[in-house]
Amino acid sequence: MDISPKKDEGVLKDILTPGEGDETPPPGCKVRVHYTGTLLDGTQFDSSRDRNQPFEFDLGTGSVIKAWDIGVATMKKGERAMLTCAPQYAYGEAGSPPNIPPNSTLKFDVEVLSWKGEDLSKNKDGGIERFLITAGEGHSTPNDEALVDIHLVGTHEGRVFDERDVSFCLGEGLNVNIVEGVENALESMKKGEKSRIIVKSKYGFGSNGSEQFKIPPDATLEYVVTLKTFEKAKQCWSMDIEEKIEQAKLFKEKGTNYFKEGKLQLAVKMYKKVLSYLEYKEKDGPHGDEQKSLLLSANLNLSLCYLKLNEPFEARNSATSALDINENNEKALFRRGQAYLSLSEPQLAANDFAALLKVEPNNSAAKSQLAQCNKTLKEQLQKEKKIYANMFDKFAKMDTQREEEEKRKEPDVMSSLGEWGKEDREREPTEFEKENPNILMLNGSGEFQDM
Repeated sequence: MDISPKKDEGVLKDILTPGEGDETPPPGCKVRVHYTGTLLDGTQFDSSRDRNQPFEFDLGTGSVIKAWDIGVATMKKGERAMLTCAPQYAYGEAGSPPNIPPNSTLKFDVEVLSWKGEDLSKNKDGGIERFLITAGEGHSTPNDEALVDIHLVGTHEGRVFDERDVSFCLGEGLNVNIVEGVENALESMKKGEKSRIIVKSKYGFGSNGSEQFKIPPDATLEYVVTLKTFEKAKQCWSMDIEEKIEQAKLFKEKGTNYFKEGKLQLAVKMYKKVLSYLEYKEKDGPHGDEQKSLLLSANLNLSLCYLKLNEPFEARNSATSALDINENNEKALFRRGQAYLSLSEPQLAANDFAALLKVEPNNSAAKSQLAQCNKTLKEQLQKEKKIYANMFDKFAKMDTQREEEEKRKEPDVMSSLGEWGKEDREREPTEFEKENPNILMLNGSGEFQDM
């Protein structure tokens, strides 16, 4: 049958073995196939079967000849078909020397083994897979903070748990119970597009699951998402400094509201946006003080959020950034001290609490924390002393045992010298002894005597 888009017999398909089900691989997915390629006279020029190594490619992206993008898209899992490909759908007038002559019609015996969705996860770990159902319009996609209007149907193990129309700003999906995986997928979707999204636990409801939707921990979710419309947010680079400051104030306000509602992850996102909008600040410009104030506030709030999220490394880093702006800031010193305590660094924590008390001697919270640091340091010192004392006792015992063992191994001195036996007593004096008759000599018992 002619499966070419123009019905010009450019791609003919003959099914050799039917496949399973009704589903065919959508554009963008990664397809795994076996194939054998021949010229019309039967001359074989390539075969993955001979190499015993299946071939993988991204369908519909132009990474293979046109005939493959067209033909494989019509095949089901397990299907085997012969694709006859005219030159304009294969290697054209140039061919592919030396094996494929110019203007060659080719035959491919193709078997579809499997496919997996387009990986949309930022780390390319397979956690977010997209299967296109209906292509969208144009080339534009939503950017961060774009206002999107979507329809979604979420299922878990065949049960629909979420079906609705919803509008929200990208980056704030958690506020309306849209999981990270769906948000990430929307950044790649076009207006009018409808796609099936498979979301692994890491990008879904995680190890906690969702009580509202009755989703157990570590669950894989499936969504069918339609992007109805979207309105792009203005890009940061296109804003002047006044616009950036106004936008940063808006994010700060959103972050504070999310913090009050206990939505700490969203609050962190908003405070980070404040930093990103003011990253390239004009240090000595007319808005310098206002920028500095916003940056200080954002770092202080980030540090507090991270402490509540039990992320002490990030809390320490944010507090340090705040102290780079104002080295005597009480909140920054206190929060970094708390972070150091969580990181089991009582001495560094004590330094920060002591520095805070120099700025504000009556800060009772800092006094309490400093006392806790000193107590911990004292306990550590006593523990170390005990450890070292035990080590020294152990080493002393080892030295004593070693000395005793060496004594047991020492030979008898007199035995090593040897007693004078009968042969020694009866032997003739040496020439030296004859010439020195008064020298002290050993008698037969091993005692010295005058000769």
